[in-house]
Amino acid sequence: MVQGSEPTSLGPYVLEQRVAAGGMAEVYVARRRGPHGFEKTVALKRILPELAHDPEFLAMFVDEARVSARLCHPNVVQIFDFGDEGDELYMAMEYVEGTTVAKLIRAAAAQRAAVGVEVALQVVLSVLRALDYVHNARDSLGLPLGLVHRDVSPGNLLISRGGEVKLTDFGIMRATELERRTNAGQVKGKLGYMSPEQVTGGELDARSDLFAAGIVLGELLTLTPLFGGGNEVRVLERIRDGDLTAFERSSATIPEDLRRIVYRALATAPADRFASAAAFAEALEELVRRRRLHLTPASLARVAHVLGLFSPAPGGPAAPLVPSSRRQSTLPPPPPDDPFGAPASRYEIVTSEGPGEVVPFARLVELVVTGRLPPASRVARDGGPPRELVAYRELSRFVSSPALRWRGPEETAAARTPFSRRGLPGLLYRLAAERETGVLVGRTPRVRKKIYFVDGVPELVVSTEPRELLGAHLIAQGSVLRVEVERALEMLPRFGGRLGDALVGTGVLRPVELYRAVFDQVETRILEVFSWTSGELTFEHGVRSHEETVPLAFHVSDLVARGVRAHYTDQECHRYVSAVRGPVRTASPLPGAAGTLEGLRLTFAEEDAVRRATQGATLDALLGRDPSAARALFLGLSSGLLEAEGWFADEPPRR
Repeated sequence: MVQGSEPTSLGPYVLEQRVAAGGMAEVYVARRRGPHGFEKTVALKRILPELAHDPEFLAMFVDEARVSARLCHPNVVQIFDFGDEGDELYMAMEYVEGTTVAKLIRAAAAQRAAVGVEVALQVVLSVLRALDYVHNARDSLGLPLGLVHRDVSPGNLLISRGGEVKLTDFGIMRATELERRTNAGQVKGKLGYMSPEQVTGGELDARSDLFAAGIVLGELLTLTPLFGGGNEVRVLERIRDGDLTAFERSSATIPEDLRRIVYRALATAPADRFASAAAFAEALEELVRRRRLHLTPASLARVAHVLGLFSPAPGGPAAPLVPSSRRQSTLPPPPPDDPFGAPASRYEIVTSEGPGEVVPFARLVELVVTGRLPPASRVARDGGPPRELVAYRELSRFVSSPALRWRGPEETAAARTPFSRRGLPGLLYRLAAERETGVLVGRTPRVRKKIYFVDGVPELVVSTEPRELLGAHLIAQGSVLRVEVERALEMLPRFGGRLGDALVGTGVLRPVELYRAVFDQVETRILEVFSWTSGELTFEHGVRSHEETVPLAFHVSDLVARGVRAHYTDQECHRYVSAVRGPVRTASPLPGAAGTLEGLRLTFAEEDAVRRATQGATLDALLGRDPSAARALFLGLSSGLLEAEGWFADEPPRR
């Protein structure tokens, strides 16, 4: 501690250094002193100050402490104490001096040093013994607690300096007696370590934890993420589909009998996995006996030491803490490899006139993504010297992404053409029919937008409108709370700058909710273009976003029909089709277009109007009978399914 500074106390505990911070709580090394030189070091977990008055978070924290206190096993981190001081809740836990399995895997992968089959089995057998105990735990009356950990991941597996492995963090566990607090379909867990039933929001039992233990085993053996990496939705789809390509590609040297065990643990259907943690452990122990392997905690400790995970020894000076009642913390940052990263930095935007606005990371990202802060701008982080945005690693994705760049070649003045409400539906139909790949750039005095197409289907939409950003969209839809988005935004640097990853990884959204939210966000951004009354459009052929995306399976004909119905009046459609002269005929659409008139999502009355038009009825007769017939004819002519003399399509130039 810094000399002359008084440490912060919480209850009878002196807080010495923060070692981890998550979405709900933070953990410190703390010390309790007593008479006659008594002293005990613990890990003290407290709920975050900004969530200290949230009833749901408080209930979860109390439930974790109350149920975890009943657990006593050598491979489970013990809960010693639970208390409150003022409006602060805290729990004192066993302090495990050492490292985590996550750090072990990262260090081995970085040094290209395999941990070995024996060490991998030592870790996973310890985890399975812990899970066997947890899954079979009973209350004081002998009734099953029905516990499911739901977050068995390398970061929650601690390795002591003696090589013991301990399971920790029961913050999102499921228990029979806690089901009253669980919303229907609510799923939480770390991205990349969920079971298929977690991904799809299905019913969970102990076999979900066994799937996660199987992932840990596979990653220890291959030093390769089995499902992680890339777009968060693709990660979840790989888990849902049981895609073990990464394991198969990296496991050629793993003994076949061990490979079979991993495959069984990672079966997509729970019924195809091991029936229990004990059965999983028994299969591994039989392999150990058959191959005469030698497993000891000392071997695990020796590997961790060789990888440099136990050096330097802890116990050095720690920075002082401020009272926990302060909202803005000046606590020392967690270690660089802490999974949740350091407290949020502040950035000062430097202008030609000198220092300017001071903003948090989330606001800075918004300014960059929406084009309000050019990539060449200079900012100073936490009082440091001014640097260009590209110099900050946490901003590299936003600054370097072509999709998020708003002064690219596709916006050159020579390529622009006035926006046409009459021609917009026909343009989108033609892009789909011709299976175009490229970007449609739109500009109005208020907003700029890019719609990226791949084979005629919208893949990604970016916008300079702040209310169309994912976080704002989720809040407006009522899917998340503002405080949840703000906490996820603070963690963006640790999730590759991807808000979706942060929301799923911290348990705010379940995977299927994220997929739906991304789909809705892209759809909303496209439909908003149908409300434009002026502006400019450009289509740049062959341009790709270079962003990680997933196929969203949009039906362009449905999008166009919805956009026209929402933003075009009967009178406007009447004006557009009034230029038609002579009879309306059916046409042969290009491959990939709506295909049939039914694909335009017409009402019965509109279908009847189209049928009568193609049978010779005049426009005056049709429109006089039903004004909505104009919309049906407008959609049919725009899509190319109908044709008539005097109808032509407007479209921007292509480059």
